[in-house]
Formats: sequence, structure tokens, C-alpha cells
Amino acid sequence: MNCETCQLKELELDPAEIRDVLRCVLHTIFFHRALGLVRPKDVDCELFEITYVQCGDAELEKKIDEKIEQFVAWSEKHPNRKSQVCLSFYEVKSKQSSWFGIKVERQHWEHWIVNVNVHPIHPPKSSFLNTREKVLEETSTRRSALETSVREVLFQIIKFANEKQEHIPPITNSEVVSFPYEITTPR
Repeated sequence: MNCETCQLKELELDPAEIRDVLRCVLHTIFFHRALGLVRPKDVDCELFEITYVQCGDAELEKKIDEKIEQFVAWSEKHPNRKSQVCLSFYEVKSKQSSWFGIKVERQHWEHWIVNVNVHPIHPPKSSFLNTREKVLEETSTRRSALETSVREVLFQIIKFANEKQEHIPPITNSEVVSFPYEITTPR
């Protein structure tokens, strides 16, 4: 089976931005690969002027939040590190095994690699030139650049999801997320 991989543009995040950005990115991927019956739910980012769509599935939201919390905990223990969160979709195939019965294996058909560089954004050391206004301006400029990067990643997701569909296996159920998936974070 053909497995497609989408490497998303790297996002440079302050630890306080991780949750909002990863929620936005992961939910956008799931919405575009949820081939079952969804109840679209618009969600506004807390930090940006961006609205994204969730599938409206409480169990999926819970699993995404758990993985984001795992990533946040890892990033707190490993500051100033580049990392990845990987969302993979797969099929479960049974293979005949020798004496031990049936062997089950995962056949991945798509990987989404979310590249993240987490480092605290500290304002420059104080001097007579660094007024509160200047620090706020620098924060606003950086946040605006990040918002642009997040938008680029969202468009990258939409483009990939629309262009790469021939590798998706046939749908065999009507659940919101029609295929098994796993979200992996650094350990």
C-alpha cells in the first residue's frame, strides 16, 4: 500500500502557544480526513484571528488534548528543542501466521508531520531603550508572524488533503474518523 507523508512547515512556538497551535493544526487535519458523519464545530483560536473546524466528536477532542498535554510535558523537560508530532492513519490487516494463529499488522497509509521548534520568547534585557511599549510591539510583531505561519500550515494541510486522495483505502464504517489513527509525540 502506498503511504503518503506530509511534512508541515516548521512552527516556532513559545511554550504558551503550544496548546492553541497544535489544537488548530491537528483538528484541521482530522476534519479533512474524517470521512464519516461529522458535526462541524467552528472554533476560534485563543491567540490568533483564526477560526478552524473540529469534527464535533468529544472522544476525538479528548484524545487530541491528551497528546497535546504529553507534548507540553515533554517540551517543559526539554526546552529549546526542535521536535515533531506525528499523526498517522492506518488500516489493520490480518495475516496468516504459522503456529500462533493470526497476526495483525498496521498498514499506514498517511503520515502528517507537524514540525515544532519550542523555545521561550524572552524580551531583551532591560535598558533605557526597552520600554514596555517596545516589548509589546516586539511581541505583537512575532505573534503576527506566527499567525501567518499557522495560516500557511493550514493551507498546506488543505492542499495536501485535496490533492492526495488516491491512496486512501475504502471506507468500511460510518464513524467520524473512519480509520484507526495514532498521534505520536517525543518521549
